Formats: sequence, C-alpha cells, structure tokens
Amino acid sequence: MRYSKEFFDLQIRFAQTVVALLDIPIEKALLDYTNIYVRFALGRAFDQHHPIWRCYADGLSESVDLYDWTYRFYLARTDVTQTQSTVATVGCFSYAMQDAECVRIHFENIEPAAVSPLSIDRLPVRLAELRSLFDHVRHNQQEATHVAGTSWLYNLLAYQRCFPDEYVASAKVAESRFRNMPLWGQFLDRHGAVRVGVVEDFIRRLSCVANFQDLVCSFPLQALAVEAPIERFYCFYGA
Repeated sequence: MRYSKEFFDLQIRFAQTVVALLDIPIEKALLDYTNIYVRFALGRAFDQHHPIWRCYADGLSESVDLYDWTYRFYLARTDVTQTQSTVATVGCFSYAMQDAECVRIHFENIEPAAVSPLSIDRLPVRLAELRSLFDHVRHNQQEATHVAGTSWLYNLLAYQRCFPDEYVASAKVAESRFRNMPLWGQFLDRHGAVRVGVVEDFIRRLSCVANFQDLVCSFPLQALAVEAPIERFYCFYGA
C-alpha cells in the first residue's frame, strides 16, 4: 500500500506539536512520536544513527518544506522490501508469532469498496476466516499458549464481536504507541488515504494541547492491548 502525503503531513503536524510542548528537536519528535521511521522501511530498531535515517534527518534542516521533503523521501523508499513476519493469512486476518508461545492477530480490510468488513452481515465471513486461521495455528504452532493483539480497532464493538469475551475484556490502553500503526492506523482508509472527518477531529484536539496527557488524549481512539489463553480461541471458533 502506498500511503498518502496527507498521512505524513498529519504526523509531522503532530511532531511539531510535540516539539512546542516538550522543547525537543524536530528530528527526535519525528523519530519517537511518529510512524515515519517504519514507513521508510527501516525496521523497528528506531536507530537515530541508521544511515538512511541520518540522510533524512540531515535533509530536514536543509529543506524549505519538510512536508514535501518527507514525502519525497518516502516515495523514494517505496520499492524497498520490508521484512514480513506474517505466518498465515485468511481473508482479512493474519497472524505472526511474537515468540514460540504468543500468537499475534492482525487485520486488513480486503473487502470490495462498497462492503463494510465489520458489518453484522459480514460477521459470519469474519468468524469463518478466524476459524480457519486458528485451525492453522493449532496444527502448526503446538507450543502456542496465548493470543495477543494491539490495535485501535479493539475500541469498536463490530471488531470485538469477532473474538472471545475474555480476550476483549482484557483490553488495556497500550502506552507509548506513538511510533506504531496500531495507533496511527485509525486515520487511514483501505487505500492509504486519510479519513477526513477523523483527521479534522484530531487537529481540533491538537489545538488545545497544554500538557503531555492532552497529547495522549488528542487521539480519538487509543491503541488497546488484549490477551487471552489460546484455548479460549479454539473453543470459541470450534477449531
């Protein structure tokens, strides 16, 4: 997926708010409070000395328009292959192994544009996908003992109903997720463009930021972390 310039512009605007609030350099704000490092296909080490990041950071001080510079830099990196940790994908769902015992669930909307993937009409399809996914887990990840996930989507009842109650009930706000898509993904549609209404709400909130907690609360939805024993999933889906 190619992400829109508006998505990067939004993150830069957030970083500038961080700079004003915390009195830190813009480079540090972009590294620690946005998803830009990951979008440059640099992995998740967030190494300020990475040569590619240094090239980008050095250009910040030389560029007349850091919004334009950032997006041009991103476009030049779009052909770089990112390491994929996904083990299996079924429909809108996939999983990766955090370690031998922990299965992590991911979601991507692959439905046609006119179809809402989490509508009640599509719930049987989503459940069937998850049943197949956990059948794969059961046969291929015998050491797995629990399932975990982190996403803004766990705020939505339409997403919650796809999973066992115990898993949903475990939800806790995932702190310090400024670098990660489980937080920033709420601003995107399936094509990588921004969701205008959500972005406008976010910008309104940013204009009122007075302290760090305001910064955290400026996101319309928080990234939630959830976890439950894997047997609950086998039972729930009949895998």
